[in-house]
Amino acid sequence: MKRKRRTEILIQGDVQLAQKLAESIVETYECREIVAPQYGLTMIKMRETAKNSLFYIGEVLITEAKVEINNRIGIGIVVGMKEKLAKHLAIIDAAYKAELPETITWETYLIEAEKQIIKERAKKQAELFETKVNFETMEV
Repeated sequence: MKRKRRTEILIQGDVQLAQKLAESIVETYECREIVAPQYGLTMIKMRETAKNSLFYIGEVLITEAKVEINNRIGIGIVVGMKEKLAKHLAIIDAAYKAELPETITWETYLIEAEKQIIKERAKKQAELFETKVNFETMEV
């Protein structure tokens, strides 16, 4: 599983999953904190569709953390003030970079979490479609 997909699942899904995965690594391996969770700002890029050009829409508050496991550095960045989640993401990232054996079993947890996220999105989408107005059938 690629890093982007894995991170999106951990951020959008249940926060307990990231905590559970990170704690399983901390219990077994030495985890050195390089950068404690700290706040920062980052620019958000958007694509302007008419000219197909990039521009910065503004800034967003982020929390980032860095840890080291087996000489591999992991980074966790999340939108908002979420210190614990940023640290958990950094630990998970470092574990994957260090190719720890625990990461092999995580694939099933992540796929299940992704299925749950998709199911919840579909449910919300169905609720929105119930309120949709069809203007083509309205007589003016």
